[in-house]
Amino acid sequence: MRKPIIVGSAVIATLALAGVALLARQDKSSRPSPPSKAECKMSDGKNVTIDYSSPRAKGRKIFGGLVPYGEIWRAGANEATSFATSSDITVGGKTVPAGKYTIFAVPAENKWTLVISKKTGEWGTAYPGPDNDLARIDMKVSKTSALVENFTIAFDQGASACTLRIEWENTRASVDIK
Repeated sequence: MRKPIIVGSAVIATLALAGVALLARQDKSSRPSPPSKAECKMSDGKNVTIDYSSPRAKGRKIFGGLVPYGEIWRAGANEATSFATSSDITVGGKTVPAGKYTIFAVPAENKWTLVISKKTGEWGTAYPGPDNDLARIDMKVSKTSALVENFTIAFDQGASACTLRIEWENTRASVDIK
């Protein structure tokens, strides 16, 4: 009689611990690359939202090292970086219809390319290929004034436009959104 009670108690304890571990994994804020969000709210009511995960440099050489030059990069960590707009906008002079997209980047030392993909829901580095590209847009590249430890996507807000900024290590890539 004791043996079934002990075995049953052990099974219940194991399941409880597994449940706690699963809940802890679902808390995205405790990830090494926690979730983050950037929003642009224009005066004409248009909104752009980017959801991404923010990896840390941790002393590593990022661009030209961890992130090779000339290769497609997921622009973040974990889930693919999403780009949603409430209305039709222009990004670097190219029209982007209202909707939800995934963004990638092709970094280079002097010029970056922002890739807006029509395919959504990818995990990590799974670039769906150029057949799914909505647009490829040139970005300006400059150096940051100080080391940027946390990968950051942000907007510089203007009255009727925003400038999208991607910063990490000592690099800033930017493009205008109207």
